[in-house]
Amino acid sequence: MSAKTKLSAKTLPRVLGLVVTLMSGVALAAEDVLIQNFEQELHDSGWTIEGDEGFGDISNLTSGTGVTGYQREGFVYTALAAGNGARGTLTSPLFLIERDYLNFLIGGGGFEAETCMNLVVDGEIVRTAVGPNTGAGGTKALKWRSWDVGFLKGKKARIQIVDNREGEWGYIAVDYVYQSDIKMVAIENAAREFHLEKRYLNLPVVSTGRESLMRLLIDGKPVREFLITLADADPEYWVYLEVDAFQGEDAILQMSQLNSNDRRGFDAIFQADTFPGEQALYKEKLRPQFHFTSKRGWLNDPNGLVYYDGEYHLFYQHGPFGCKGAQDNQHWGHAVSTDLVHWTELGDAVHPDELGTIFSGSGVVDWNNSTGFQTGNEPPLVFAYTSAGSVNQWSKGKLFTQSIAYSNDRGRTLTKYAGNPVLPNIAPINRDPKVLWWEEGQEWVVILELDETFGFFTSKDLKKWEMQSNLLDGHFHDCPEMFELSVDDENNKKWVIHDGTGNYFCGDFDGRKFTPETELITRNYGNCFYAGQAFSNAPDGRCIEVAWGLMEFEPIPGMAFNQQITFPVDLTLRSTEDGPRLYTNPVNEIEILYGKEQSWAGVTLQPGENLLSELKGELYDIEAEFSIGDAPRFGFLIQGVPVIYDVEDGKLSSGKLEAPLKPQDGSIKLRLLVDRLSVEVFANDGRIYMPIRALNMDSSRGFEVFTDGGSTTVNSLKARELKSIWD
Repeated sequence: MSAKTKLSAKTLPRVLGLVVTLMSGVALAAEDVLIQNFEQELHDSGWTIEGDEGFGDISNLTSGTGVTGYQREGFVYTALAAGNGARGTLTSPLFLIERDYLNFLIGGGGFEAETCMNLVVDGEIVRTAVGPNTGAGGTKALKWRSWDVGFLKGKKARIQIVDNREGEWGYIAVDYVYQSDIKMVAIENAAREFHLEKRYLNLPVVSTGRESLMRLLIDGKPVREFLITLADADPEYWVYLEVDAFQGEDAILQMSQLNSNDRRGFDAIFQADTFPGEQALYKEKLRPQFHFTSKRGWLNDPNGLVYYDGEYHLFYQHGPFGCKGAQDNQHWGHAVSTDLVHWTELGDAVHPDELGTIFSGSGVVDWNNSTGFQTGNEPPLVFAYTSAGSVNQWSKGKLFTQSIAYSNDRGRTLTKYAGNPVLPNIAPINRDPKVLWWEEGQEWVVILELDETFGFFTSKDLKKWEMQSNLLDGHFHDCPEMFELSVDDENNKKWVIHDGTGNYFCGDFDGRKFTPETELITRNYGNCFYAGQAFSNAPDGRCIEVAWGLMEFEPIPGMAFNQQITFPVDLTLRSTEDGPRLYTNPVNEIEILYGKEQSWAGVTLQPGENLLSELKGELYDIEAEFSIGDAPRFGFLIQGVPVIYDVEDGKLSSGKLEAPLKPQDGSIKLRLLVDRLSVEVFANDGRIYMPIRALNMDSSRGFEVFTDGGSTTVNSLKARELKSIWD
């Protein structure tokens, strides 16, 4: 994961030393108005910072602060700059008081006028609050407080956060300030008892609002922990906690700091073998129809991709309890397919624990039982992943480490290795292990991101790793992938290594060290791709890859899922005038989905003409070959999404996206896979790959093939309608 591209998905948790975003006036629900959630930049949002140098600096590591009880990632913590010696004041822009109560989280020192938060109206302090601590002992936990401000409705006010004290408890911590007509009276740990006898605990949620920490305890010990934004009234949709693994057990569902004045969402949780909304599943208006999406929640990187005995296993980063970036809830979801097209979701396979949430990794078939995990007649499937310490409350104070899990039932259940972590923290950023078998050395090779380099390790049993080398490039950030491919024929092979962006080197690998033989090469020219991973043990020597089909980070309007997986592609390595290059093409299995086909050949297209004017429907595989004529531009408009070739510039474009594209024997080939939220473009037999997110696609605008400024010969054009994979 790159810091730029995947910041909201699974970056390290951030404590904002007073670096925040004003969100005054944003309605969360009918009764709540958010003033500040301290998640993004302060300087661009109208807040005023006065104080010592460094007051307001950012820290990217929460481990070591010891602070608990905050919401999501960011919070005001004035000890970041210079410990308890930092002094300063933060003042918000004016906001309108619209509700009866101002609720907030506060902690730190309990010294009036020195470590406090004030409400200022007309230049006067009308309310003030301090932390709970003044002497030895104490707690670094943030607690809910409320101010009665109903008598001030209609007036404009400011929040003022003050740290004017040094020494013990000489700091203030504040988070999540919001207005409500309901006073926040927190119950430290509200609880409900369940005798688990169904598949799901169903939970009502909304997309924005206060997050709550929930734990499921059995025999007094936590077995599940997650953050969730429960609906206090009508839910936008329902999510579920899978509890079938605990059937027959007595459990306690615990929720921290529940508002005792409004516990409707908590009381609405119920057991069932189905979940509300399940009947409409895959029929939703904006659900992609031939790209995999999770039933509920957030999805990003594909993980643990492995083929075994007729089944493709797709594990993926999954936040099952909401549709926003879910690093603090990251699980491994799981789906299987026999044809790379139709997928069956099996439920979450790896859950967060005391080592952290479950970040990206890979999977292999341990044919030789080198791990010793095999218990039956079939080899175990073994998976390596990053345990993201300190991302969840359960693992506070721990660092990122590497762990493994295994399955002896064809991937249906994964068991975490009792000796986890198998690799301790070795760098501030160390994550996303890629495992492959090195036949010549009869050992495993593991590639790991290490602070913008890739580290290479070897292991005989995947339990003990020995570092061998670094790929000191500085361009690679996360999600390593490496595979060997033939260049044109079986006697000439090269290794390819890429990171989450898809950018790659071709080169040599000797089992210890990768040596690049090319410059860094761009593969992905689109904006709907990240963290590509190839299936381990793929049949027939194929290199089959899928990636995170990156959408916007905000929830898809009205939907209970977010993000998709790109359509599977075959990767091949071919010689070109520029050297060896990866070619990307949809897997042939797409033909399973073909319906009605329309075709044209040898048509000279004039400006204003459109061969696709009668095309109906949403889902298509469109393939065309154009001869360069006298037109300076030609291409497609796909339900309003442009895919244009510029003859003079030699570029393929879609909006701001551009890729260099040279004609082949005087012609340009384009292939487009069209789904509800994306258009994946493959040019000149896969030399150029441009997956495009298309959230604003308008089916009423139809399909158009066009030429502009002159004629263009359409040598061939096929429009194949695609069936839904969910039918």
